[in-house]
Amino acid sequence: MSRIEQPQPAPSSEQAGPRLETARLILRSWHPSDIPALLEGLNDFSVAKWLAFVPHPYTLEDAGRWVEHCKSAAGKPGSPAGYEFAIELKSERKAIGGVSLRQISPVHGTAGGGIWLSARYHGHGYGSEAFGEKIRFAFEDLQLRRLDNGFFKGNGASLAMQQRFGYKVEGERRQAYRCVADGELKDEVLTGLIKDEWKKG
Repeated sequence: MSRIEQPQPAPSSEQAGPRLETARLILRSWHPSDIPALLEGLNDFSVAKWLAFVPHPYTLEDAGRWVEHCKSAAGKPGSPAGYEFAIELKSERKAIGGVSLRQISPVHGTAGGGIWLSARYHGHGYGSEAFGEKIRFAFEDLQLRRLDNGFFKGNGASLAMQQRFGYKVEGERRQAYRCVADGELKDEVLTGLIKDEWKKG
């Protein structure tokens, strides 16, 4: 429910990127077996309305294309431009959302990315746990220095989560996107996090 740019390719590696672990979650690549979870999570308008490029209804074909996109991009040579992680809940052994690190620039030490979570898993801290691990991976493992993010105006939950880690509001883009789910023009609030200001969860 934060950062709404077009999905970017997954990294190039045999395993389609790293596998990250927290107390309750595993961040990993997407698999065909995750298609039912994608349908459950993204076919919910209360989730899709905060994401720019997710259609409503979200179909089996949409989910299949997303998984194939991640799989094919992972097999291409070259440095990764981004990572698309499925958020797996260990206790249920299923994907409950997605978190990304996109548009990685080794030259500038920056990246973007966002997160979404299936509505029935809201309110348990899973989003913050996954988002915090993504930040740790970016700053500690990849040695980046700044992360860009954003959210549709009105998404107070996204703002609160980002501020918990030290993100600051840096501006606003009026009518930045036409949301595919509802066709409405939406303003994007821009946020950013500098490594020195990171509040570790």
